[in-house]
Amino acid sequence: MDRVLVLDFGSQYNQLIARRVRELKVYSEIVPHDIKAEQVLDRGAKALILSGGPASVRQDGAPQPDPAIFNLGLPVLGICYGMQVTAQILGGKVAGGHTREYGHAQLIPTRPSRLLSGLPDRTQAWMSHGDSVTALPPGFITIGRTSSIACAAFGDEAHRIYGVQFHPEVEHTLQGRQILANFLFRIAGCQAGWTMGAFIREKTREVRKLVGKEKVLCAVSGGVDSSVMAALLARAVGPNLVAVFVDNGLFRKNEPELVRRALGARLNLNMVDAGERFLTRLAGVSSPEKKRRIIGHEFIRVFEEVARTHGPLRFLAQGTLYPDLIESRSAFGGPSATIKTHHNVGGLPKNMKLELIEPLRELFKDEVRELGRALRLPATLLGRHPFPGPGLAVRILGPVTAERARLVREADDVFISELHRAGLYDKVWQALTVLLPVRSVGVMGDERTYENVVTLRAVTSTDAMTADWARLPNDFLARVSNRIINEIRGINRVVYDISSKPPATIEWE
Repeated sequence: MDRVLVLDFGSQYNQLIARRVRELKVYSEIVPHDIKAEQVLDRGAKALILSGGPASVRQDGAPQPDPAIFNLGLPVLGICYGMQVTAQILGGKVAGGHTREYGHAQLIPTRPSRLLSGLPDRTQAWMSHGDSVTALPPGFITIGRTSSIACAAFGDEAHRIYGVQFHPEVEHTLQGRQILANFLFRIAGCQAGWTMGAFIREKTREVRKLVGKEKVLCAVSGGVDSSVMAALLARAVGPNLVAVFVDNGLFRKNEPELVRRALGARLNLNMVDAGERFLTRLAGVSSPEKKRRIIGHEFIRVFEEVARTHGPLRFLAQGTLYPDLIESRSAFGGPSATIKTHHNVGGLPKNMKLELIEPLRELFKDEVRELGRALRLPATLLGRHPFPGPGLAVRILGPVTAERARLVREADDVFISELHRAGLYDKVWQALTVLLPVRSVGVMGDERTYENVVTLRAVTSTDAMTADWARLPNDFLARVSNRIINEIRGINRVVYDISSKPPATIEWE
């Protein structure tokens, strides 16, 4: 397969670049921004894309690529920061403070080019920059502008090096897909050969090469990610897969039994009841980051105990996805900021005795579902909403107790069951219930109550990196609220979250 490398300069959304390339059926992977030229050749790259990033090329210590990558004869596309650092290294100039563009802008192609071929005379592009290229490197020409900046896109056609100041990877750039397709096919000469079938073959080979004839401990939660991962690993290692479901007391209602029914026939599934153990460790803990670390550590300790029983076991497989990584830390060496630590990333103990296998770590949720379809998993399983690894612990704001877990679990069950009944479940990306750390005054049966408050949240999304709140019907919300307050003793108020991501995240913690 042709391979495109995306150099990570720290943008929170640079994985969208790799995602868009994959959607065009060209394999892509993200690598550190300072990867050496010889390593680029070793990986068999067909083309390079330099991502955006939060830094300014004018700052001391700003991330820089290896200048030798521009001498490899490979096509290069710089996006935003990537364009600016390309200009600076190759002899151009970048200035700041004169023109800042954030949001929509009109891109105007100024002369024919392979990169902007097929674009209309004006098209919407998404901008987010304070610096701009003010002097072109030798051999470059301006191929696009906006009303605010004279050089919104440039190129050296002879050496196949291009840059765009806008972000073609985001949906707000209307011709972004066309621009990326032009780069991949017209300029780089890539072939559209990457599919989920190819991904299965590649990952199967990788896992077999890594583990040989050893056993693999597979953490299964019943969610989409771990189920798809387990099916993939079962294909790779067969009976050497030891699948384990650890009930930490923080799952959705009836989850252990649902997992047993859904996966018990497919996998040699080991069920571990550890609810009391986890709740004891979480007693009195309110910090979401501390909750994640405790849960991550405790999961590993349980898995190590299982490994001793079924051992010797050297490997632990987890269904970690790219959004988990990019929000916890920069997964590929770029200077991205940490948004929140995921229990299976930053929450793992440093002295764990098991080696991790994370075959899905570069995929988005929708790609995982596509992979599951290729593995012929049932649609009912693949269509389940995401559920956080730490479970209800991060949907209980404040201390975690068995009673507070009961409240949010029962309320969530009402919400989800009503979504199914109304035919709305598959129309939203994720729906959840959060128990707030406050109480409110109410009136029930002519008596005063002072009880808990829950928040309902439902969002629409395609990849969980951005999301909008779902416009659920008022009569539906009223029905859910009425059921929760009347059926669950201890809750007397229900509110609905209308925040989008960004600035909020999907989960509250």
